[in-house]
Amino acid sequence: MSKPLGPYTPAVRAGDWIIVSGQLGLKDGVLVDGGVAAQTAQAVVNLKAQLASMGATIHDVAKTLCFLTDIDTFATFNDAYVAGFDGSRPARSTIGVAALPAGAAVEIEAWAFKPLG
Repeated sequence: MSKPLGPYTPAVRAGDWIIVSGQLGLKDGVLVDGGVAAQTAQAVVNLKAQLASMGATIHDVAKTLCFLTDIDTFATFNDAYVAGFDGSRPARSTIGVAALPAGAAVEIEAWAFKPLG
């Protein structure tokens, strides 16, 4: 997993919840080529890695918050998101924003419910 771009923790546990900070389409610290589809796919891979580090999977995710720098890419984003979520359909909000760190086009944050014990 890549080192965070800023002063934050990539994933934390708060009781039965695991909160994963926004994941970008970075691989080895570099934004992947291929636009929104590739960045979304990589962001989901990164999200899965953060969840795994906390003993959770994509199927434990109850809510995602997604950011797109171009809301016109929503359909492309959706296709890659659906493919990466392996049949899981958490509650989701998707917001258009002016810019994201590292020049990314996509960012995905997640809340997973994984009771202790």
